[in-house]
Amino acid sequence: MGERFVVVPVDRGVAVAGVGAHSDAVVSDPALDSVVEEKEAGEDSVCEPQEDPNAVVPILKYNREPNKYGDGVPKENSPFINNTDNDKGINYDGTNMALFEDEIESNPMVSSLLNKLANYTNLTQGAQEHEEADNDEGPKKKEVKSPQMGTFMGVYLPCLQNILGVILFLRLTWIVGTAGILESLAIVCLCCSCTMLTAISMSAIATNGVVPAGGSYYMISRSLGPEFGGAVGLCFYLGTTFAGSMYILGTIEILLTYIVPKAAIFVAEKKEDEVNALLNNMRVYGTCCLALMAVVVFVGVKYVNKLALVFLACVILSILAIYAGVIKTIFEPPDFPLCMLGNRTLENQNFDSCLKTKVIDNLTVTTKLWNLFCDGPELNATCNDYFVLNNVTEVQGIPGLTSKVISENMWSVYGPLGKLVDDPKLASVGGDASAQDKYLPYVVNDITTFFTLMVGIYFPSVTGIMAGSNRSGDLRDAQKSIPIGTILAIATTTFIYVTCVVLFGACIEGVLLRDKFGDAVKGNLVIGTLSWPSPWVIVIGSFFSCCGAGLQSLTGAPRLLQAIARDGIVPFLQVFGHGKANGEPTWALLLTAGICEIGILIASLDAVAPILSMFFLMCYLFVNLACALQTLLRTPNWRPRFKYYHWALSFLGMSLCLALMFICSWYYAIVAMAIATIIYKYIEYRGAEKEWGDGIRGLSLNAARYALIRLEEAPPHTKNWRPQLLVLLNLDSDQGVKHPRLLSLTTQMKAGKGLTIVGTVLEGTYLTKDTESRKAEQNIKSAMSEERTKGFCHVVVSSNLRDGVSHLIQSAGLGGMKHNTVLMAWPGIWRQANDPQSWKNFIETVRESTAAHHALLVAKNVDSFPTNRDRLGEGTIDVWWVVHDGGMLMLLPFLLRQHKVWRKCKMRIFTVAQMDDNSIQMKKDLQMFLYHLRLNAEVEVVEMHDNDISAFTYEKTLVMEQRSQMLKQMQLSRTEREREIQSITDESRNSIRRKNQGAAPSTNRSRPPSTAEDTQEDEAQLIHDRNTASHAAINDKAEAGTDRVHMTWTKDKLFMERNRNRECNASVAVCDLFNMKPNQSNVRRMHTAVKLNEVVVNKSQGAQLVLLNMPGPPTNRGGDENYMEFLEALLEGLNRVLLVRGCGREVITIYS
Repeated sequence: MGERFVVVPVDRGVAVAGVGAHSDAVVSDPALDSVVEEKEAGEDSVCEPQEDPNAVVPILKYNREPNKYGDGVPKENSPFINNTDNDKGINYDGTNMALFEDEIESNPMVSSLLNKLANYTNLTQGAQEHEEADNDEGPKKKEVKSPQMGTFMGVYLPCLQNILGVILFLRLTWIVGTAGILESLAIVCLCCSCTMLTAISMSAIATNGVVPAGGSYYMISRSLGPEFGGAVGLCFYLGTTFAGSMYILGTIEILLTYIVPKAAIFVAEKKEDEVNALLNNMRVYGTCCLALMAVVVFVGVKYVNKLALVFLACVILSILAIYAGVIKTIFEPPDFPLCMLGNRTLENQNFDSCLKTKVIDNLTVTTKLWNLFCDGPELNATCNDYFVLNNVTEVQGIPGLTSKVISENMWSVYGPLGKLVDDPKLASVGGDASAQDKYLPYVVNDITTFFTLMVGIYFPSVTGIMAGSNRSGDLRDAQKSIPIGTILAIATTTFIYVTCVVLFGACIEGVLLRDKFGDAVKGNLVIGTLSWPSPWVIVIGSFFSCCGAGLQSLTGAPRLLQAIARDGIVPFLQVFGHGKANGEPTWALLLTAGICEIGILIASLDAVAPILSMFFLMCYLFVNLACALQTLLRTPNWRPRFKYYHWALSFLGMSLCLALMFICSWYYAIVAMAIATIIYKYIEYRGAEKEWGDGIRGLSLNAARYALIRLEEAPPHTKNWRPQLLVLLNLDSDQGVKHPRLLSLTTQMKAGKGLTIVGTVLEGTYLTKDTESRKAEQNIKSAMSEERTKGFCHVVVSSNLRDGVSHLIQSAGLGGMKHNTVLMAWPGIWRQANDPQSWKNFIETVRESTAAHHALLVAKNVDSFPTNRDRLGEGTIDVWWVVHDGGMLMLLPFLLRQHKVWRKCKMRIFTVAQMDDNSIQMKKDLQMFLYHLRLNAEVEVVEMHDNDISAFTYEKTLVMEQRSQMLKQMQLSRTEREREIQSITDESRNSIRRKNQGAAPSTNRSRPPSTAEDTQEDEAQLIHDRNTASHAAINDKAEAGTDRVHMTWTKDKLFMERNRNRECNASVAVCDLFNMKPNQSNVRRMHTAVKLNEVVVNKSQGAQLVLLNMPGPPTNRGGDENYMEFLEALLEGLNRVLLVRGCGREVITIYS
């Protein structure tokens, strides 16, 4: 929809250029007739002169900032996955309606949002961009083209190419011959079912929104969180890397075994050395091949992409050649005879005829076969017993589809290492083979074979189903193409594998199927002997197929590692996120080549295959888990377009993956899980925090909700009671934590167990203190992290501190997970504070904690408490058990001694005996009580007799009360005095006016309005009234009902009277202070505090920590300040003190 803009000149002779998004001063008015020439966005626009060039025209200026959905990196909080820095200069078309124009930065118009979404493109940050960057030589970048790949080219063929590969050509015939047709079909169905179920789960995840570059890693990490995502992503990377090793080993095996056997560097002189020679050749040639492929990938990945179709064509042609060869066997089976000695298969490489002797010119001569089993060419030479007793026969290796060989290949033929490959239907004389027979030219097993080994070797042939999801950015409609293409590719390859298993078993002789390297057919590839028109079609096709697959692995694995590194979830991998200027992952490629070299040094295809099977199976397991979890949790964002999924299928696929891991190799499975667990814990401990809306978080929320509902049912039993702390922190002017040692004490007391809520209060309103609130929360979280305090932070903004603390005590926590203990610091400067609210807030917090039935812990001199890094040596934790309040005093030292800071401290318990108490019996009873509580502590009973009150105590009480009285008289602030005077002034004025109106109504009617002099007279009257009342109170001469005296006051007399009144009041107050006597109740309380302090200081001054019962505040709020003085007297001379006030219930029990 087009817009018409009128560009208005700001100054005469100055034109404003730019229309559309580049114009800052425009007026949009489609109804105006005098419109300047319309321009497209980006063109220059020159204003025509107006009729009145001097007229001032108001300018409507919109500051249209770009929508802040992303920060330059594709994030999940943006609807545009490919939102980059380039988008930040693109503004939304149009503006919001006037009602919403203040919110344009955060809430664009719907039409603008839809327009942005409609123009969305998502190209993978992979090979295509690198290729374009290499070709980009001009100052301008190439125009990004929208993805055009469909289902067939974008998903189906890449999956087909990745699934079909080295195992099909090199090992499938051997698996069929060893495991038999039935078990081979079971292996194929088991593995293909696993990948099909995984593909269904993957399709659901892939169609639940856009999947950018990263493929399976992206899906798993965003579904299961950064910990699982990083662990499984790295496992998938290792699997892809070892797959590269397997493909390179397959390439070298084809090269040295079937194409140029004479190129071998290490040649075995004896048959027993052949295995080692082959492995050494694989290592040398494999390393060279790896280096060559790495250079190709480094130089330009575009060459790999261009050759992909060639490699795919080789795979398809090879498979077609196999089917053509099978059909040809019906009419004309190929001639590949097998030489059998008795029922044993011979290696047909060092002899040309399958005969012991032959007749030449009527002479019987021995053949090369004779020389292999005898110690000379003579007819009377000493020969192997089995060779002498059994005849040599030729058997057709490929009898054809119409033969009945399929019935012989139905069952498995497993055997140990070195077992001879024999045909049980042929006659044999001489029975069991000796240990030395395997070094004769027989075909033997090179490894011990069993069912689970076959599964591990075969499974890599069904991997590669993620190829479509990895290319999601290149697809025209990824959410449609990925499910259809992937599932069709798996169905196609499953059909190919099933038919190949049946056709191989129906066409090829069993002994030839079990001949892994084709030694019985003169070193030909077994599957090649079946193909048409020539075995070389399969050999060349499989060679290029393995080369292409190896290059694809070396191309994809570094990019996967780069995606993980750029996510920043694994700190030590961040260096691998960098590369060349065009983004090519150079460092990741080097690491990939290094890991790939490890697989090549293993050198055995059969040993490497189970390793990568583990990593792929683990990846598939978590894809199924992610789908099942999202389905069961029913998260609002779980809306996949692919509807043919179910959580039961995902769980079945997950179980199948787990079973296959242990079927393939239980020890490899344990190692793979250990690697994944280590990575998971490392990311959890050191990794960056990411919030990706993953399913594990949703699972945690559901579990937390369930647990909270269960906790709500009943209060915790005494055995399960532990302090759930609400820590009240004070902040400085910069919102920093004043007493971080309070968090240290929390950590030492909790040791990560239970609930900890760290709260603070900011004074003001939330609208004005929003920034300070966020800053305070961030500072508290940083302090908690530094002190290793595990818990939650809660910042409350309130009109005053008292209400804020009250709100925290009442509302912190949720359901059954609420605090039961309040921890706070002692207000150390309450005497010096000008504002009495500091200690009043403290006392009110004590009262509210008691009213809420919460325990209270008050730490005095908290800054002297040990940090988490300190280690206290010899010392004691002294508990002064004066009154019983539920056992908190017993429980807290036990909890503290669990932490390494207090572990070496001993526990001592002191209790106080009165005059009538039996201290000896008290000690015995307390020792028995501690024995039943299973607590180790020294016990001491301190006797406190009722001594006379000392003069010091009397004087201390008197000073306390005098100070309190003086503060009360000075308590009214200026604002409060003015408010009181104003109220009295208003009342007196009304009284005077009422009296005047009653005395002279006629005069008032004729009198003009009051002036400033009248006001002064009113104030003078007021002062006189107040002074009269004051003098009457002082001299006790007030007379009830005396008429008020009306006098005329001058201004000077008014000020003199005010000053005299103040001096008189002050002198009276001072006289009262010197004549007052202390309250007897306060004297007794001070006496108790002083005497108890003397005993505590005498016994525990050297203790590392003193725990003491905290007396409750007075019921009469008038004695609050005296309460603070009592506590000061009680704690005087002690360093580290923790005042403890119980919650009104038992928190420790003697029962199990």
